[in-house]
Amino acid sequence: MSLREKKVWRLIPTSKDASVVGLKWFFPNKLDKVGNIDQNKARLVVKGYCQEEGIDYEEKFAHVARLESICIFLAYATHKKFEVYQMDVKCAFLNREIEETIYVI
Repeated sequence: MSLREKKVWRLIPTSKDASVVGLKWFFPNKLDKVGNIDQNKARLVVKGYCQEEGIDYEEKFAHVARLESICIFLAYATHKKFEVYQMDVKCAFLNREIEETIYVI
């Protein structure tokens, strides 16, 4: 399902005092076990590194756990004999609406 079908974005006029963030296309190739190209993919990503804290955004959040946190969690789970499950969530960023207006070009 595409980003357009999920209604992730919409076109709106840019205000005069708006800070505009650039976009970049990323074209990774998914390879099979032999090393042949299995799938061609395309990703449209926002150049977040161009933003300045306090001007373009107030806070940041990344869905990435630090390796130290994972090690502590696994050590505690092992100590308590907890059963641990792992799952992969695709398109997790699509599951929440943001409150800010972000202008991209």
